[in-house]
Amino acid sequence: MSPLTLRFHGPLNDFLAPERRGVEFAHPLPAPCSVKDLIESLGPPHPEVDVVLVDGAAVDFSHRVQRGQRICVHPPDCPPEETPSLRVGPPALSEPRFLLDVGLGRLASLLRMLGFDTVWRNDFADDVLARRSRDEQRILLTRDLGVLKRSEVVHGYFPRETNPSRQLPEVARRYGLVPRMRPFTRCLACNTPLAGASPDEVRGRVPERVLATFSSFQHCPGCQRVFWAGSHHDRMRALIDSLRGV
Repeated sequence: MSPLTLRFHGPLNDFLAPERRGVEFAHPLPAPCSVKDLIESLGPPHPEVDVVLVDGAAVDFSHRVQRGQRICVHPPDCPPEETPSLRVGPPALSEPRFLLDVGLGRLASLLRMLGFDTVWRNDFADDVLARRSRDEQRILLTRDLGVLKRSEVVHGYFPRETNPSRQLPEVARRYGLVPRMRPFTRCLACNTPLAGASPDEVRGRVPERVLATFSSFQHCPGCQRVFWAGSHHDRMRALIDSLRGV
């Protein structure tokens, strides 16, 4: 019997062996399996897959693979030429909310800076990440493929960049975040929405020199931190302005 023939499109190629990227390749099928299991055995995690075509027909992840079939796998940003009758990828969330694993703490702060509801802690176990992502309908961002391939995960993405300042525009492009940004509306430390505060309300909680310099403050009802437009604000504003070109 002839082997399977597969072709992955767009950024899904990032997960393949170099010789299999951007080309059609043969692959043996030693035992029957679902197309989801086959795809993930080759590298790509299921949350990054949007359409699977088998011999030109769209199938779901439960499709049982047969020898000799031709399989094409598409991510959301590289669709097939003809609109498919079936997608395995979930509908986009009406409001993007995020859950990040332990290694993405700086990215979590940057997403909060843009105003996005972003949950991060440094002690979440893998099963907790997967379950919370599903139950709270959050996009799981992680560079741990094992977590992203857990069956509970519906919305998820593997940032290719390793530097947080480059991860931010990457995630912004992937989820169309720029038009939805509401900068400086969430606490960078705990994710709570911020409230405005007058100088009198923060007196005794910030240095006197700050009170003498600034007249506008923000207060976090969650962790009680106070924020103002100090020197760091210009750097953050420059990063936000650069994103508008994403």
